[in-house]
Amino acid sequence: MMKRLNRQVTVFGSAIFCVVVFSLYLMLDHLQLDNTKSPNNGGDRLQNGQLSILQGKIDRLERLLAENNEIITNIRDSVINLKESVKDGVPGGGNMSQGPYPELLALPPLVLPIDSQDCQFAAREFSEPADGVQLLDVYDLLTFDNPDGGVWKQGFDITYQENEWDSEPLQVFVVPHSHNDPGWLKTFDDYYRDQTQHILNNMVVKLHEDSRRKMIWSEISYFSKWWDNIDGQKRDAVKSLVERGQLEITTGGWVMPDEANSHYFALIDQLLEGHQWLERNLGVKPETGWAVDPFGYSPTNAYLLKQAGLANMLIQRVHYSVKKHFASQKTLEFFWRQNWDPASSTDILCHMMPFYSYDVPHTCGPDPKICCQFDFKRLPGGRVSCPWRVPPQPITDGNVQQRVQMLLDQYRKKSKLFRTKVVMVPLGDDFRYTEALEWDQQFQNYQKLFDYMNSHPELHVKAQFGTITDYFNALRKSATDPGHTVPSLPVVSGDFFTYADRDDHYWSGYFTSRPFYKRLDRVLESHLRAAEIIYSLTLANIRRSGKRNDFPAMENYRLLTEARRNLGLFQHHDAITGTGKELVVIDYGIRLFHSILNLKQVIVNSAHWLVLKDKSAYSYNPSKQLAPTCLFSYRPVVVYNPTEQDRTSVVTVYVNTPHVRVVTDHGRPVPAQVSAVWSEPTTASTERLQLKEDGSEHQIKVEFAWYGTTSNRDKSGAYLFLPDGEAKMYSPARPPVIRVTKGSVFSEITTTFDHVTHTLRLYHVQGVEGQSVEICNSVDIRGEFNREITMRLTSDVDSKDRFFTDLNGFQIQSRKTMAKLPLQANFYPMTSMAYLQDPGTRLTLLTAQSLGSASLKSGQLEVIMDRRLNQDDNRGMGQGVLDNKVTASSFRLLLEKRKLSTLSYPSLLSHVSSLYLNHPLIPMAVSTEAESRSLSPLSPLASSLPCDVHLVNLRTIQSKEGGGPSDEAALILHRKGFDCALSNRNTGLLCATTQGKIRMGKLFSELKFQSITPASLTLMHTPEKGSNQEEISLKPMEISTYRVQLT
Repeated sequence: MMKRLNRQVTVFGSAIFCVVVFSLYLMLDHLQLDNTKSPNNGGDRLQNGQLSILQGKIDRLERLLAENNEIITNIRDSVINLKESVKDGVPGGGNMSQGPYPELLALPPLVLPIDSQDCQFAAREFSEPADGVQLLDVYDLLTFDNPDGGVWKQGFDITYQENEWDSEPLQVFVVPHSHNDPGWLKTFDDYYRDQTQHILNNMVVKLHEDSRRKMIWSEISYFSKWWDNIDGQKRDAVKSLVERGQLEITTGGWVMPDEANSHYFALIDQLLEGHQWLERNLGVKPETGWAVDPFGYSPTNAYLLKQAGLANMLIQRVHYSVKKHFASQKTLEFFWRQNWDPASSTDILCHMMPFYSYDVPHTCGPDPKICCQFDFKRLPGGRVSCPWRVPPQPITDGNVQQRVQMLLDQYRKKSKLFRTKVVMVPLGDDFRYTEALEWDQQFQNYQKLFDYMNSHPELHVKAQFGTITDYFNALRKSATDPGHTVPSLPVVSGDFFTYADRDDHYWSGYFTSRPFYKRLDRVLESHLRAAEIIYSLTLANIRRSGKRNDFPAMENYRLLTEARRNLGLFQHHDAITGTGKELVVIDYGIRLFHSILNLKQVIVNSAHWLVLKDKSAYSYNPSKQLAPTCLFSYRPVVVYNPTEQDRTSVVTVYVNTPHVRVVTDHGRPVPAQVSAVWSEPTTASTERLQLKEDGSEHQIKVEFAWYGTTSNRDKSGAYLFLPDGEAKMYSPARPPVIRVTKGSVFSEITTTFDHVTHTLRLYHVQGVEGQSVEICNSVDIRGEFNREITMRLTSDVDSKDRFFTDLNGFQIQSRKTMAKLPLQANFYPMTSMAYLQDPGTRLTLLTAQSLGSASLKSGQLEVIMDRRLNQDDNRGMGQGVLDNKVTASSFRLLLEKRKLSTLSYPSLLSHVSSLYLNHPLIPMAVSTEAESRSLSPLSPLASSLPCDVHLVNLRTIQSKEGGGPSDEAALILHRKGFDCALSNRNTGLLCATTQGKIRMGKLFSELKFQSITPASLTLMHTPEKGSNQEEISLKPMEISTYRVQLT
């Protein structure tokens, strides 16, 4: 949101402006706004023969970002040190909001005002339910050996008695599905052209041929593209299939997202995009989640599905030892509950598939050799065969009895792993049912098997095609005891990382693979959130003023929609994971890059309208508004704060002279530090880094190290991390070049090695950023062979074998480093933070990009920065990882005093520091053509939101007619859980807590809510009561969505 240059502004990199602005997000500063200079549109398809052209474009992207690593790493919110300001001549030495700077913010309080009741959440204790399972305890229990289980290699022999189903027949639901990756070995568009459109076209025909046939579909990115290309008659046919229950949309997200690297903002956004599309076009509200291919599972996604109104979910890729344990305990079907939930409000019914894969050989039962004979696409003469060298047979009157006995035996054995006599059998694989022949082969042969089973009551089985919700409905009915309304099933809490599919093959490599694109993903997220909020505020102000002029609302909404979908596409489990072929990665990169450029234009257009004093003077002309922040003469600068907090932060702009003077909009001078943009390094020396907290010293050592890959046949690749032992310390061939910079605003040490440029920066301030050390690394390992580089922090924190990582930037998960596991198994995803602690101290590493992390020794925290691997790891991609880029990554290191507490949550300072790291201020220079127009600061919010409340998004909803914006928006709020056991002195925070209560009538300074209606997370469901609330109340950790209309 826009606010005035409300505090100190600092010039760095040629001029850093420090400003207090009000509420929204980052720009890749050096990316040009000029669309005429941008590459092809992100939606352009990669045609054959164009690879070299596209590689050139992505190389340009790399050059732009690599050239400006200083910007990416240094536009980090920082606060001006008031004591330094006094030294620089500010009279009085008191509150900066007084004296010569009346428009600046007050000093932060010495002690952060926290309501005592807000501390009870993290301080409380609750016991696990009697049938509860905590996954951390399961890891303690398991031996993680891998004995040969017979036909079920990773399991055990299953036996049963013939009469077990005499009193209650076995119910079998065979669920046809086709897993369509939106990019992996081919690009999204190429997959659609070659396979997906044919699958969906045949689906309409083949399901209509027999009303007993069923099918499920998940990826709305593909479904929407296909929908746009079919006629009204076919659309009506699809709607009738949905109404009859033959076609079920599962999950309904834009993609089937990765759950390790994705931030919860992006997870929500892709789910919202899919659900909104379904509401507009099909009127469908998904009930069940379907996630057969993500490489491990996060409870964050389970929570989001529950908040969206889904009742059930299915998962598949879980560590084989965990699967075996759950199968032996018959806990494969459970209620997944959040760690913080003492009751059952977050429970969602979850089914874990028991066997190795989601393909047909591993889904009908424990013996893949048998199950493969019932994948009728593999009939002799086809392109796919059974590896066990026993092919399927077409079902005939002569063999149906024998084939039914074989298949029913597998169904019965599978059912023995569950608590009810209802069994679910997926029937599909990647990009299945492309040809009409396969539809006939599968459906006709299975129908013959079902007809025989169902016509022979002595078999005690009822078999049919079903959707996944058909199965869950039957499961709930069977598992619910008489007189009860909830199924009698166990409760599970925790996460399912780190995944291993066999032996010591842990999928911890993808937590870091292609880190350049993982960083780009977060930059796009920040742009999208900033653009969504400022665009929604602009539309509301236009409605309020009645002066629409020629503001490009339709065009900007089109750019927003495209950016939502490009970000959503990249959350796919072969995109943000870094596990696609190079050609596909380039396609993703171009989409991300174009959307960043487009969103910068949306922000500029909206900011221009908002700060223009005379709205009637607005004229949409991109060349005469606001411009990139590169200054060559006197120029006004507009700064946009995309967060919900008042803040004092450092802003970076480039100028062409060291003689710079910065003034507020009232003409008052603002302290500025001018630093050179270095082209050649200089030499200096430095000592080890020490952090001081409350007079005590803590040793913190930052080092780098190399991992190699094992000499065994199976080696590290995009998915797998298979190191050759412990890391070897980084020892460059020549001494590093060290540069020391000292100034009144910040001091930094930059160390240049052959492979890493490493910067440590300290801000000499009392504010939020002054509490932490900024770490910026620029990594280049393009000349290496099978090596991975890690940054290791070694401290005197006595953390023993425990550490904590976040899940999706949403919640914290306790970790235990286990000697019984191989080194690679002790790495976990770190989306926004990881920390170590002992009874008196917590050391937190905040990150601006998702990477793999571990704590292999007490007091140690390490992060894999980049990976270069020369071979495929035999998981289907068919390539190594050799397309490394020069990659910038940013962190903050925060040291806090703590007291003992039962549960572990971040502190409020940690939450807000992470917010500022991921959402820097956005500076925009006013173009010379627009200088003559009078600009006026704008503060949309009446005051900061409570410290623990985050405005996730204010997202304009698409109109039901056409593709433009409606006058409604989705307001998404998240109340963060925080730990009061951390020190609340000198935090620099300018907010307070309010027990989660927000007075909606006083949220905005000028805008008012015409309507506000509580809704499910993605607006699918609206409760009957609760509209137009004057005050809303959020529980800790709760994410709530409201359908609002502002005017």
